[in-house]
Amino acid sequence: MGMKRTHVDIRTRRIRGKGLDIIYPQVVDVGDRRVRERINREIYKTVRDMIRDQGEYLEMVGNYEIKTNQRDILSLTLTNYAFAGGAHGNTIVRGLTFDLKTGDLYTLADLFQVGSPYREVLSEEVRQQIEVREIPLIEDFELIRANQDFYIGDKALVLFFQLYQLAPYVYGILDFPISVYGIEGIIPEDGLLQRMIGAYIY
Repeated sequence: MGMKRTHVDIRTRRIRGKGLDIIYPQVVDVGDRRVRERINREIYKTVRDMIRDQGEYLEMVGNYEIKTNQRDILSLTLTNYAFAGGAHGNTIVRGLTFDLKTGDLYTLADLFQVGSPYREVLSEEVRQQIEVREIPLIEDFELIRANQDFYIGDKALVLFFQLYQLAPYVYGILDFPISVYGIEGIIPEDGLLQRMIGAYIY
């Protein structure tokens, strides 16, 4: 008997309209139909929310990147760029991370042990990178948001900040990769991030 598949096939979908061209992913081959529908519904809802959040526009384009599709984890980013006139357009990025076994969408808090000081630990990592990378801040950085944007990359948890959240526009969307090995002490043994570390049990 072969090994159980722990990734999914992705199909690209498209929304087109006047000045609008958005591509986004949908999963096509998750074994459980309910899991597939949960994931696809959440992705589509996020795409629609991003269109709404941008408000009025002359031109809008959207795309996506699959960041992790292995070990029963699907983590992706959706990007939406809208131009409404003026000096430059506005870009929004959203990260979505799913457990492919259940279809559950994970928040940042879901990745850590209940009651752990994960915000403080991650904020310290971000603070150190800000210093090393000499990023000029718009205002002092204290603590990541409770609902901080993130995705899971290869052996890393990547926190990211929207335009103007940390630094001037020219710095764009800022990514802060944090090695999962460095935060292993606050990851639950049965958590998503633990799958990225050890041998994954099928």
